[in-house]
Amino acid sequence: MDQILIRQRELTQHPVYQTFSGIQSIQHFMRYHVFAVWDFMSLLKSLQRHITCVTVPWIPSTYPAEMVRLVNQIVLGEESDLDQFGNPTSHFDLYLKAMEEIGASTSEIRDFLRTMDLSKIPEGARQFVSHNLKVAEHGHVVEVAASFFYGREKLIPEMFEVIVSTLRKENINAPTLLYYLDRHIEVDSGEHGPLASKCLDYLVGNDERLKSLAYKCGQDALEIRQRLWDNVLSSNLIS
Repeated sequence: MDQILIRQRELTQHPVYQTFSGIQSIQHFMRYHVFAVWDFMSLLKSLQRHITCVTVPWIPSTYPAEMVRLVNQIVLGEESDLDQFGNPTSHFDLYLKAMEEIGASTSEIRDFLRTMDLSKIPEGARQFVSHNLKVAEHGHVVEVAASFFYGREKLIPEMFEVIVSTLRKENINAPTLLYYLDRHIEVDSGEHGPLASKCLDYLVGNDERLKSLAYKCGQDALEIRQRLWDNVLSSNLIS
């Protein structure tokens, strides 16, 4: 079986989801997961920087307008979506609201955003963020697109469906978190996932070298996510 499919199956069956038995376990999970929510935007902004023009003076993109539109559509949804009350918000800010709603501490992520000091990130999430920032800042555009598609847009809907199912089964009262997860399932499976796939296909084309690069980067993205969930699980068992 395709190694990427194997990794994805393992992630959707990860035992970390079985620890969601109360508010404290969700608080613990969100303390780590918020950093994945944040560096998702760094990958997306890197992709936007490669495909579109975000500098002044403006220079027309060397990519087709369809590609520019694909990326900007994803940015629009992630950076300025509507919350459950119809108010504009980024998905990151929505996640912070969900954390505050259930009493999860946001001090670490806020300290990190203020200082950009990686030591502020919980040890179990630091390697995950470091890996993704390296790809976002220094990776080839195909590496960025592959990390974004395989490690995020293709993976998230099925992974989040498992989390939502567990939260509802355990009767966890977290309406904003559930809205965040449901919204990602909706837009990533129906809109952003297909857009990201189309973007990656265009960038790779028929180039076998780029296909191999994309595949390897996709595997790396899934492996680093696996380590993140392993760390969340082990630290929860210890605490």
